[in-house]
Amino acid sequence: MSKKKSWYFLAAVVGALVVAMVSFAVPNPTSAVAGEENGYYGKKAKYVFYFIGDGMAMPQINSTEIFKGTLSSSDPMYKEKLNFTVFPHQGMQTTHSTSSFITDSAAAGTALASGHKTANDVLGVDPANKIKYKSMAEMAKEKGMKVGIVSSVSLDHATPAVFYAHEASRNNFYEIALSMSDSGFDYFAGGGLLAPTGKKKDRPDALEIAKQKGYKVVNNQNEIMNLSRNDGKVIAIQPGLANEEAMQYEIDRTHQLSLADFTKKGIELLDNPNGFFMMVEGGKVDWACHANDAATTIRDVMAFDNAIAEALKFYAKHPNETLIVVTGDHETGGMSVGFSGTKYETFYNKINKQTMSFEELDKKIKAYRGIVGENSANLQDWLPILAKDFGLTELTAYDQQRLADALAQSMLDAKKRTKDEKSYLLYGGYEPFSMTVTHILNQKAGIGWTTYAHTGVAIPVFAQGTGGEMFQGYYDNTDIAKKMMSIMGVKFQ
Repeated sequence: MSKKKSWYFLAAVVGALVVAMVSFAVPNPTSAVAGEENGYYGKKAKYVFYFIGDGMAMPQINSTEIFKGTLSSSDPMYKEKLNFTVFPHQGMQTTHSTSSFITDSAAAGTALASGHKTANDVLGVDPANKIKYKSMAEMAKEKGMKVGIVSSVSLDHATPAVFYAHEASRNNFYEIALSMSDSGFDYFAGGGLLAPTGKKKDRPDALEIAKQKGYKVVNNQNEIMNLSRNDGKVIAIQPGLANEEAMQYEIDRTHQLSLADFTKKGIELLDNPNGFFMMVEGGKVDWACHANDAATTIRDVMAFDNAIAEALKFYAKHPNETLIVVTGDHETGGMSVGFSGTKYETFYNKINKQTMSFEELDKKIKAYRGIVGENSANLQDWLPILAKDFGLTELTAYDQQRLADALAQSMLDAKKRTKDEKSYLLYGGYEPFSMTVTHILNQKAGIGWTTYAHTGVAIPVFAQGTGGEMFQGYYDNTDIAKKMMSIMGVKFQ
């Protein structure tokens, strides 16, 4: 090579290196790679939806797609996608807290809302309860956006609470309830409050205090549906709540408002020129998984997906200004698509025959116990109910023995029941007969469970809209909050 050509070659190499270095050093004007940093440099999102399926991971999502496919097609291998599983940007998040690889909802929610890790049971503060972590919802409110918090469980439960409260314990329900009205958020909706007058029921009513601070509190279905922007700040509570001040399980819901109804109403009330932030929690997915009730779990994932459909309708009108993020806070139950008794096969059509949640079955058991007493229970009394409401018509001798043993335990007062390790592994502290019925049905469908608590597996993340590409990759749950803050144009603190 001549000396002149050598210089040209050297100049070309150096030039290429300089271009590469500049490209690496200067951020892309529209986005950044999720795995490298959380900074977003494009147009900020004006409307932000944050959907959190409590206890929802890939087993719950995959099971729901299989179940929906079973209902809509004769093809045994057809899976029907959910609204959010077709989002263009998908990633995975780790969920551990500072105290355990298996997080609870308070620690996971704190990470998802504020971008900070904390210990299990701790809500919106550091493990020592010295530093309050500001949530993205609080930041959005300070920015001038309207803010909505919607949940199918009580509004003072861990996941909704991390967006507006800061407590050393998630069980400080009265203090959390007071924080709702202190937040100044514009729309709270779904469940009620667990301790509106304190643990001893001797404190001023938190809902009355909210009214004094300018909130309109409604728990009548017609009043909720007729709410308008002229009503100002609102707390809308589902009338006729189920256990623990929560909305009904979707499988049990009849005429009551759905999670989608509360989401749709929230969009209507929050829409304004300054934009809004709305968090919607499918909280009872978690509760159904704790109880190892697959049919109830799947129906609540479907209800959660219907709520996301309302956000997508809004997105269609504002595609260049809206971000929708969907994820879970942790997995619950150790749910699996697969059970040793069915080997490589699944039969999800079997759980379509279940017509009630485990909670409704619990009520039937309680009524039966009141009629027959401790020693007169007969499994034969229950076979027509199991056939009609759970589709259990082919019970083996082993199935019937399990049911008979569980029924005998369910007839006892809770204080008299066996409390050894075997009993916990069989029933997990739930109503023994209900637990055995759903376990047998799930197993026949090819669905397994490993725990009555949470697990430490990674959780999928789905995103669509402004900044959605930021959520591709594998990252920590705290990164989700940081990415969303950056896309919203608020600063992580």
